[in-house]
Amino acid sequence: MSAQLIGVAASLGLVVLIFLRVPVAIALLTVGTLGYALVDGLRPALFTLGTTPFDLAQAYSFSVVPLFLLMGVVMSRTSIAREMFDAFNALVSGRRGGLAVATVGACAGFGAVCGSSLATASTMTRVCIPEMRRLGYSDAVASGVVASGGTLGILIPPSIVLIIYAIVAQESVPALFAAALLPGLLLAALHVVVVAGLARIVPDQLPAGDRMDWGERLAAVIGMWKMLLIFALAVGGIYLGWFSPTEAASVGAALAIAIGFLTRELTLATLADAVRETVTISGALFAIILGALMFGYFMVQSRIPATLGDWITAQDLAPVMVILFFVVVYLVLGCFLDTISMVLITVPVFLPIIVELGYSAVWFGILVLLAAEVGLITPPVGLNIFVIRAQQKDIPLGTIYRGILPFLLAHLAAVGLLVAWPALALWLPSVLY
Repeated sequence: MSAQLIGVAASLGLVVLIFLRVPVAIALLTVGTLGYALVDGLRPALFTLGTTPFDLAQAYSFSVVPLFLLMGVVMSRTSIAREMFDAFNALVSGRRGGLAVATVGACAGFGAVCGSSLATASTMTRVCIPEMRRLGYSDAVASGVVASGGTLGILIPPSIVLIIYAIVAQESVPALFAAALLPGLLLAALHVVVVAGLARIVPDQLPAGDRMDWGERLAAVIGMWKMLLIFALAVGGIYLGWFSPTEAASVGAALAIAIGFLTRELTLATLADAVRETVTISGALFAIILGALMFGYFMVQSRIPATLGDWITAQDLAPVMVILFFVVVYLVLGCFLDTISMVLITVPVFLPIIVELGYSAVWFGILVLLAAEVGLITPPVGLNIFVIRAQQKDIPLGTIYRGILPFLLAHLAAVGLLVAWPALALWLPSVLY
């Protein structure tokens, strides 16, 4: 059997294992190791399996993941999310749909210092949905804007998924962070446009709140100083060249802990709980990345990416058609896989083809995240949906799905704009680096 046939059979086997609910890390590791052994021999496969965990554990680039995770977990235990929501709500107070716009702003702001979509959705569910329901928002609108706005957590830097993409694609983390900023802000703006449209179409579902005076607005904006300080030092420090990503993550985590203790929102017990949660998540990510690396090594040995690239070239397809095909693949996969697993499984196969077509790997990383975000709010996986459902048990799943539909248009529009104008992602990195 040729290496290519082994690669195809193993890839199909991986799909079967995933649909059988085998943990993604185990599925990737099993298929990658067995496939490598069949293609290149048992001894090279076992040698690679034995050395890869140590190489990954001592990789300086991987250390940024648990540090940014710790920063986000610590901040989710403080009042930062509430302060951001109050500040954005004050700025748009008295306007129909203002609370929904404030929710989008709070999701973008919290995602900018958290890096996790699930943490953003979970935190904003506790903070925003009760306020919107109290004011008279429909359950569909309230849950839809939080579920969709929560996806901003994996796009607006710092993003855990972007860091993992950087590790797999061997790209610069600062360049990817810079590339994600404008598309992230664009997606947030498109969410606001959707809210404005809903306020006109179904005004009774997005009532206006009380208008605040300028003194109250200023006080609310000043109240989110903690988020602004952490973002300015941790993320701004990367853009300005003050810190490497790992140093910035360390600064951000230390600053979040220090602020938590100074404001008495954090105790030794809650810090210990945050550390335990960070270790648990980091361990799971380590296992998934290890499996993905083995699967990636196997893909290279089987020459699947090269063969697929040669076949696509022989078809004489326009490069944009190939891109659109990959986007459709990500939209479909997003219905069944979480974002990290999707990135780790597909990037080793798709990225060489993208580079061969002359596209930037940095741009492709942002496109992957934009397309993958849709999976966070579409069934049957839709992790953000189930995060909301777990905390708001009286809101039916059907209601949440109905509320999400208008915001899917914002995501698809953002994907289309990035495909049409790659400069949306590439302009800022070209200026900064």
